[in-house]
Amino acid sequence: MRALVFLEHHAGGLAAGSLGLLAKAATLDPEVAAVIVGGAPLDGLAADAGKHGATTVYLAEDDTYDPPLPQPRVDVVEQIVRDHGFDTVLFSNSVLAADVAAALAVRLDAGVNWDLVDVEVRGGDLIGRRPAQEDSVVLEVGWTSEPRVALFRPGSFEPSATGGEARTERVEVALQPHSRAAVVRERVLRTEEGPSIEDADVVVAGGIGLGSAEAFALAEDLAAAVDGAVGATRAAVYKGWYPHTAQIGQTGKTVSPRLYFALGISGAVQHKVGMQSSKVIVAINKDPNAPIFEFSDLAVVGDVHAIVPRLTELLRARQGSERKGSA
Repeated sequence: MRALVFLEHHAGGLAAGSLGLLAKAATLDPEVAAVIVGGAPLDGLAADAGKHGATTVYLAEDDTYDPPLPQPRVDVVEQIVRDHGFDTVLFSNSVLAADVAAALAVRLDAGVNWDLVDVEVRGGDLIGRRPAQEDSVVLEVGWTSEPRVALFRPGSFEPSATGGEARTERVEVALQPHSRAAVVRERVLRTEEGPSIEDADVVVAGGIGLGSAEAFALAEDLAAAVDGAVGATRAAVYKGWYPHTAQIGQTGKTVSPRLYFALGISGAVQHKVGMQSSKVIVAINKDPNAPIFEFSDLAVVGDVHAIVPRLTELLRARQGSERKGSA
């Protein structure tokens, strides 16, 4: 197997999901390569990729690659795959990665497996594992031809810094005319501090059980207390209570934090598939029969408006005492 890992980056750092996938790929292919696309400079990101297992990092470095639109990245990855003979391209799933992977598969006439949580080489064949039937079973899937394209759930693998050093190779790609057709006219920037929901160790998600858009302040306060990120269910987003960029679920984003707070969320299947791989799930809901309690690690039956402010207060008090103790 000759593997190429697409590394996504935000705010000057490589995404945790990409780094975890790179570390996993390095256990399957000792000469695993990575590709980073974006505006200059990218050398710091390349060095980080080397520490996480990449032996070669291809850099497509040009300011025209920002903001991160998918089609130019498809051109870059396609050229690298064709020029260097890679038979496998791996992505940690995100909105951008899914767009790039789908278009790349069409360009390369490649098979795609998605929503994978693990992969191995067995008898010379690449075998992926993908949950199915609401994650009640795990299927083994494969590819019938090469090249192969695979998308993995974010958080499926832990980043592992091995301390290696990668060889860097800069690539220049003549973008196809249609790849320049999309232009960003306006950007809505995150103004709040803290990690994105895809990279956060803690995610605080709100549902319609919060009762209003204003009540999402409860989720924001709790997230601020634990250096977490705020997410929302599809129902809450559709009501206009929170931005669609924070939507978690089958038609939104998939998250795998170490700790997931579900505030006023019933636990519909659509939402479940986007967050159930979280390491620890804490659900607070006044309905004792809420489906989310069936797969939560800690179920709290009660009013979120009473419980969450008290929880936030206790967490802030604990942080304050820890700071005093270390002073």
